[in-house]
Amino acid sequence: MNWLDLLASGSPLNHVVDHAYVQAGGMTWLSSHIIMQILAAGLLILLLPRFARLRNTGDVVEDLTPRGAGSFFESICNYLRNEVARPTLGEHTDRFITYIWSAFFYVLFCNLLGLLPLEALTRPLMRLLFGFEHGFGGSATGNIWVTGTLATCTLFMIIANGLRIGGRDFIAHFCPGPLWLAPLLIPVELVGLVAKIFALTVRLFANMVAGHVLLAVLMGFIFTVGATSAAGGFGVGIVVVVVSVAFNMLELFVAFLQAFIFTFLTTLFISQAVVFHHDDHDKEHGHAEATAH
Repeated sequence: MNWLDLLASGSPLNHVVDHAYVQAGGMTWLSSHIIMQILAAGLLILLLPRFARLRNTGDVVEDLTPRGAGSFFESICNYLRNEVARPTLGEHTDRFITYIWSAFFYVLFCNLLGLLPLEALTRPLMRLLFGFEHGFGGSATGNIWVTGTLATCTLFMIIANGLRIGGRDFIAHFCPGPLWLAPLLIPVELVGLVAKIFALTVRLFANMVAGHVLLAVLMGFIFTVGATSAAGGFGVGIVVVVVSVAFNMLELFVAFLQAFIFTFLTTLFISQAVVFHHDDHDKEHGHAEATAH
């Protein structure tokens, strides 16, 4: 979020909330956060294939050497593959790396777009063209419905691939103890699965909206003090704007950090559903072979 949005809006929290534009049948079909998601997805579709495209100069080394933005995105992809996915997913890394990359960059782009002062810049255009009172802007990941949907996609990946790859092992892990404890263990494991998705949903939502709310509160001080003294409001405004610039730098770091944390947890939860180690079985098998020899 940018302090320009807050100065241009009637409420200091105007940038945080989602503004609905088109509603029908009790559902919102178009809102500011939906537009921001479309914008993030559009940028991903336009930019990433261009940066990832191999050149064709005739020199093999030159063609395979990334340049500029391509080098930046390639380094991120390699890090996610080798340092995040491979240690937990092992042989299944290539099967899931596309989803992991997509989740990371989509969350990252949504986070970064939320730092731009789009709401203040687009408000006159939206009012002129469509008669809407609010422009579009804000961080889509500051909407719990958005983060909940992303977490639900991960839940689908966990269950679908757990059943497809893990099979009986995936089902058996819901009852890690003796069968007579199944009525107790299975509900606990199911609650644990739901808790993972809840953690994905709330962690991303809370961290993204917290920065916006804190900045909105700081900007609210200007209006509060300015209502009693114009000079006091101006003095407080200078301090708050300086602090907000520094705080925006912190939010830039948080945008990358939260995208990484969401991706890391997603990778970890998927690995727990598809990677199983049969240590006890391997030990028994090794002991039997040693005895036979």
